[in-house]
This record gives sequence, C-alpha cells and structure tokens, in this order.
Amino acid sequence: MNKETVTFIGNGNMALSIALGLKEIFNIEVVGRSRESIEKFEKKLGVQVKKHLLDDFDITNKVIILCVKPANIQEVAIQLSGVASELYSVLAGTTLEMLKENIKSYATVRVMPNLAASVGGSMTTLTGDEKLKEKSCKLFESIGETLWLHSEKELDIATGVAGSGPAYLALVHEALCDGAVKQGMKRTDAIKVANGLFKGFGDLVAITPATHIKDGVMSPGGTTAAAYASLEKGNVRFSFIDAVESAFKVTQKK
Repeated sequence: MNKETVTFIGNGNMALSIALGLKEIFNIEVVGRSRESIEKFEKKLGVQVKKHLLDDFDITNKVIILCVKPANIQEVAIQLSGVASELYSVLAGTTLEMLKENIKSYATVRVMPNLAASVGGSMTTLTGDEKLKEKSCKLFESIGETLWLHSEKELDIATGVAGSGPAYLALVHEALCDGAVKQGMKRTDAIKVANGLFKGFGDLVAITPATHIKDGVMSPGGTTAAAYASLEKGNVRFSFIDAVESAFKVTQKK
C-alpha cells in the first residue's frame, strides 16, 4: 500500500518535530530555500525525503504543511504556483483569511502543535474548513492528541497554552532542578527526579482535577503548604495567567 505524501514548506524546528511524528506513516517532501538546509533536515529526520527548492514550486494537488515564519508568508506565497488540495498552517497568529489570500487551496486549516510532536506527545489544536475536520484531526493524531476548536480566537488562546507551553514547563523543570541543587542534590539526580515528576503528573492530571491533586498533597503545616505559600508570594500563579495573555496578544498583532 502506497503512503500518502505530505509536503512541508519550511524546514525549521516545528517542521522537523511534526515530520518526526509523521515519518512512519507518510512520505515526506520538503521545500526550502537551500538544498543544504533540506539535507540537514533529512539527516535529523533519519529518513529520505523528496527535496525541492522554494523558487516557483508547484503545490497543485498536494497536502501542504506550512511551517515558515509568519512574517514571511507573502514572500513565500509569491514563489508558489498552483492550487493545493489541503493546506495546514502552523503559523501563529496568521488568520485563515490571510492564508487564503496568499496561498490557493481547496481547503485550509490552522494548526497549533508543539515541540512534543517529535515524541508523539503534542497537544494539537485545529480550526478551519469543517470539511477537513475529521481528516485533519486524524492526520495530526499521528503526533499526539488533537482538539478541534470552533473559532480562531480559541486557537490563538490555545497557542498561549499548548503552543508556547513547552517553554513554560521547561522553565519550571529547570527551576526545580536548580532548587534541588541549591539544597545539595547532584544535578544528574535532580534532573532524574524532575523528569519522573513530569512524566507521572501528565498521566495523573489527565484523570484528576488539578485542585484535587493540590489538596491531596497539601497537609496542614506540611512541606507542600510551606512551598506553595512561597510560590504565591512570588506571584507565580499570576505570572502564568499573564504569560498566556501576553502570548495571546502577540497573535492578535500578526
């Protein structure tokens, strides 16, 4: 049985993360500015890809995953010809209207995955042409969980949670490890402990509300209560709320 081909326009970190999740199921085609950059992409991906330069690339009847920088969409679009069968865009803050104005396709969907796509753990949100709802969710289930949203505003909000979220969680992970090292733990041990925490928490929070988890851990006058009070003193809760708002506002400026 022949595999379907998906065509990546752009070969940065997000394109690579998605391709790593799709490479076992689909043939991968990559369009980039230079053959050298595409070859580097191919080496990191670990499978052979079809390589094309961007200049006057024909997208006719292709399944396109657009992974260029949002600011470059018009520059890229003028170098494309034809009409794609499907266009999936991971460009943050780039509206369906803008995509349709620049790139011709029979159906267009905005997609917001995250870097965990490379290990099959992305939380991917989608919105766009309803006729692609079922197919697009199935396509991106290859890299993790999917959720179809009913407005672009919701997707832009989700960008500030799941899209940017790995950076927030990386900060938390790093800070916890630094805290353990400060108190005298070896960094290698601190990292292992934090890794175990993150892995277990993901499974737990999927079935238990966060508030219940907190209450289950926090005993009167205990270690968690003292630590939690320190976090509240540092306005950590507000900082995360504000972070999501800040990310959302950036999407509205695109």
